[in-house]
Amino acid sequence: MSSLKQRITDDMKAAMKAREAVRLGAIRMLLAAIKQREVDERIELDDGQIIGVVDKLLKQRRDSISQFAQAGRHDLADAERAEIEVLSAYMPQQASEQEVASLIDEALHAVQAKGPQDMGKLMGWLKPRLAGRADLSAVSARVGALLKARPAG
Repeated sequence: MSSLKQRITDDMKAAMKAREAVRLGAIRMLLAAIKQREVDERIELDDGQIIGVVDKLLKQRRDSISQFAQAGRHDLADAERAEIEVLSAYMPQQASEQEVASLIDEALHAVQAKGPQDMGKLMGWLKPRLAGRADLSAVSARVGALLKARPAG
């Protein structure tokens, strides 16, 4: 069992003993999502793949918050925020703006990007280094803007 999965399981047991219903519910939901993916793919997830599951659940919660807020259901939005707080504990430390900028520069040189046509190569290089540590859609937008500013050739 991966160390992150073991930590999540231990946290679930602690939440049960402490009778923390919200925390327990969020952790059980996470473990169910991990188990579902393991069954679907017939593999045991490693820490990186588990972080991917957590990231997906966090994105779903953020989407739900905006939808609930628009509908005036602040009680449901608050419940989603509580789940985000629990799930965020399993994500790696977020990369700083300087670290993201440095990695983008490094990627530009590593793949010798010349223009927008090299976007896939750049993101392929950046994704494993920033997965779970930065909003990849924001990084992608940033990289796209940099590539468009470069002269073609």
